[in-house]
Amino acid sequence: MPWNDNAGPGPWGSPPPSGDKNDSDKSKGPGPRRPTGAPPPPADIAAALERLAERLRIAFNGPQRNRSIAIAAGTVAGLWLLSGSYVVQPKEQAVVTTFGAYSRTAGPGLRYHLPFPIEAAERITVTAVQTLTIGGVAGAEIPDERLMLTGDENIVDLNFSVQWRVSDARKFAFNVRDPQSVLHDVAESAMREVIGKTALTPILTTGRGRVEIETETLMQQILDRYDTGVLIESVQIQAATPPPSVIDAFRDVQRADQNAQSAANVARGEGAQIIQAARGYREQVVREASGDAARFNQIYEQYKLARP
Repeated sequence: MPWNDNAGPGPWGSPPPSGDKNDSDKSKGPGPRRPTGAPPPPADIAAALERLAERLRIAFNGPQRNRSIAIAAGTVAGLWLLSGSYVVQPKEQAVVTTFGAYSRTAGPGLRYHLPFPIEAAERITVTAVQTLTIGGVAGAEIPDERLMLTGDENIVDLNFSVQWRVSDARKFAFNVRDPQSVLHDVAESAMREVIGKTALTPILTTGRGRVEIETETLMQQILDRYDTGVLIESVQIQAATPPPSVIDAFRDVQRADQNAQSAANVARGEGAQIIQAARGYREQVVREASGDAARFNQIYEQYKLARP
């Protein structure tokens, strides 16, 4: 029969070459091609492949796909909506903006705003009093901001602190870009203006309270003019001394001034004594003159009675 004839190819091609199967060498090239009419794979492998194909078809083409997409979209949307929840602490207020424009101010507690990018919330501390120091620490290297010109053309080495807090969260959020820098510049400018109208001696002695009050008032006026939403609680001068380069000369001036005051006090005391003595002498002369006049009048009356 033709398919038993090894001389010609059968219906499935030429038969494999004779010899032991273990004598095949990979270096001699690939083995014989699988007959196109080979029997199918075992039933268990075919069933597994069919089940896998069915699952992929259901996941990507059936109702399960729509359900998976809906669950994923719902999860993302839920997380996006929950991102608008936030907590405002008791010392804070939250300024809520809608597309960058002011919307409302929220107080302490659990709050909610529409998620980004629709709304945003900026939490600002409004009740805590904050401190800003101008001029550094006393005794350290002297920055230029500590040296100020007084009203009597002297120089004073002065550092002070400012206690402040936020009074309007909306104004503070929108009108103040750098609070520390703004307050620093306003405080230094106000203090220089007040010091420039005050003599050195009151600044070093008993006039500090007046300087602090005037500086606080001037600072508040400037900050209110620019709607910063900042309230100045107090201004305190930490130290006020002459610059180190002139401290010896200043002490000499102080001693000379004290000596002058002492001499003036002595002169005023001596003058008061002279005036008191003069007044006493005047009163004595007046009394003696009054007595002499009274005696003369008595004698004169007797004289008139004794005339014939």
